[in-house]
Formats: sequence, structure tokens, C-alpha cells
Amino acid sequence: MRVFHVLHGSVIEADALPSQPPAEGFVWIACGRREFELEQAHIQTTMQLLHGTALVDLHISDLLNNQLPSHFDYTSQYDILVFRRLAAGHSETDMAHPGQPLTQTPRRGGPPVLRRIDTSPVGFAVFDRVLLTVHPAGCTVLEQYATRLLSAGSSAARSAGVNLPAGPADLMLRIVNQMVDGYLALRRELTRQLDHWQAELLHPSTRFNNWSSLLDARISLHHLDEICEDQRAAIQDWIEALAGWEVVEGKSDHFGGHKGLELLKVRSRDVLEHIERVIHHVRRLEQNAETAVQMHFSAQSNRTNDIMRTLTVLTAIFLPLNLIAGIFGMNFDFIPLLHLQTGFWWTMGAMGLTAIGLSLFFWRKRYIERTSR
Repeated sequence: MRVFHVLHGSVIEADALPSQPPAEGFVWIACGRREFELEQAHIQTTMQLLHGTALVDLHISDLLNNQLPSHFDYTSQYDILVFRRLAAGHSETDMAHPGQPLTQTPRRGGPPVLRRIDTSPVGFAVFDRVLLTVHPAGCTVLEQYATRLLSAGSSAARSAGVNLPAGPADLMLRIVNQMVDGYLALRRELTRQLDHWQAELLHPSTRFNNWSSLLDARISLHHLDEICEDQRAAIQDWIEALAGWEVVEGKSDHFGGHKGLELLKVRSRDVLEHIERVIHHVRRLEQNAETAVQMHFSAQSNRTNDIMRTLTVLTAIFLPLNLIAGIFGMNFDFIPLLHLQTGFWWTMGAMGLTAIGLSLFFWRKRYIERTSR
């Protein structure tokens, strides 16, 4: 568990949970899901001291559930956002022991990049002066953003114009934005893998045998599409709730007045735009995979048609030759050319001319023309 006190110009990491509300700034409490499960009573007591209210039991269950889809909920005292991340790594947890990492990673199909994408949920409880985040085990997002937040609080960062989060909601949106952008960093490798499969599917001289991985990839992409749709719905619900926030003159707020509220709306729309970009990319990859499969079977059908056309032409050429051979093979004594010394060569010549004539005819009709690749 990590506790940060974010002030207007600095960030202080505390060793323990605070026992009183901050005089200025806000507090960020970041913990793992297993830690939250074990320290639930202590954290609830801290919330009661800092804000005068504790988390509802149903929201605690949501924060502990590692299979919950992305969604948004709120009360009169705080907001709850559960957001499934798309990041590299594995942090699956055992349903019998929430928060404990599995000793063995479940096997997944599809390309390696899809097997490495972790979709574990991250929970956010946004109070006026407190942000509580519940992360999966070994969450790199927590460590990366904590390092960035501490560096942003340094004097060098302040002189460079780096702004600290104005409040818990601002910090939550920044973390969510980083989680969404984590998928954008993986899309190049995923696109390269699917492009390789497309080239292999459409190559005329190779046989594609990796159908199970391609099917797993399509299933995984469809699953990612569903996750992104839940993400978009959750952020849209958050934006709708944000529209109801008001700045009360003469009263302190937790988002920085009118300017801070507008910044929250802009940042929320930016997060939504990033999610829609991810959805567009996932659907395009899913469509590309489907198109590649259809083009593969279309190419296979064309090759089959070429083979059948060639066999049909050969059958049509040899059909009159078989007819001539059948006539001269009948058991009659009086067949023209049968007893002539040159009858065999006349027959072979007639059969050769027939074959050449039919070949020229089919060539002129483009029946024996090779399909261009």
C-alpha cells in the first residue's frame, strides 16, 4: 500500500494512512486488491476519519471483484469507477482467493501479443479530498504513475511547467488515460502479427495451418471489443455525472473552480476519444482478420476453379480421341483404313489434328488461360 499527499506544488509519500483530513491538497491511497481485502476495516476507518463516510458494502464487493466489467456508479458522497485495463503482463487472480496471483498463468490462444494483454480491473473511489485506487497484483500502472507523480512534484519539473493533479478526479483521469494508452503501445506488434498471417493466407504456394491461432485471435479481439465498449460506457456515464457538478461561489471545492471543472471535462473527453480510438483499431483488426479468411477461401476457390477448368478442357480434348479409338477398336472386319498399311498413321494424324484444333479453339476462348496472380 502506498499513500501520497498531493499538494499544490509538491508530492509527499507517507508511510501510513493519514489520521486526519489534509489541510490542503488531497490524499491518494493506492493498494493492491489483496491488501484492500485484508486492510478493509482499517481503510474504512480512514475514510470515515478523512471524509466522514465509508464505502458502501456493494462498492467494496465491486472493488474486490477481479472479473467485473468496467462501470461507473456514484453516491452523494463519492463516485466509483471500475475500469478494466489493457496492458502487457499477467496478473490473473484465483477466484477462490481474491487478490492472490495464480502460481501458473492460464494458457491463452492467439498471437503472443494477445496472450500478454492483461485486462484486470482497477477500481477508483473518488472522494472530495481522497482518491482510493485498488489495483491488481503486480500492477505496473501504479508503479509507473507513482514514479511520474513523484518526479512531477520536484522543483525541476515545476520549473519545466509540469502540472500536478488538481484533485482526486483529475488524478483518476490521468491514471485511466495512461491505462488506455497502454494498449496503443501494443497495437504495432499486434498489427504486424495479423499482417503476417494475412500474407501467409494469401500466398499461393503455401498452405496455412495456423487456423487455431487465428480463431483464438478473432475470439480475443472480439473480447477486447466488448471490454472497450464497457470502458466507453463507463466513461460516458462519468461525463454525464460530471455535467451535474457545480461550482458554489464562496465555498471551497475539490476540482479547482470553474477552470478546474472545465479541465476535468476536457480531460474526460480526451480519455473517451482515446478509448474510441482503441475501439476503432480493435474492430479494424477484427475486420482485417475476417477479410483475410474470406480472401483466403476466395483464392482457394479460384485455384480450384482453375484446376477444374484445366481438367474439363483436357476431357473435352480427349473425348473425340477416345471416340476415334473406340470406333477403330470395334470387332468389324470392314472398317475404312483398318487394313491399309498407312491406316494407323492416318488415324494418328486425324487424332493429332483434332487435338490441336480443339486446343486452339479453347485457347481462343480463353478456357486454358492461366489466372493471373
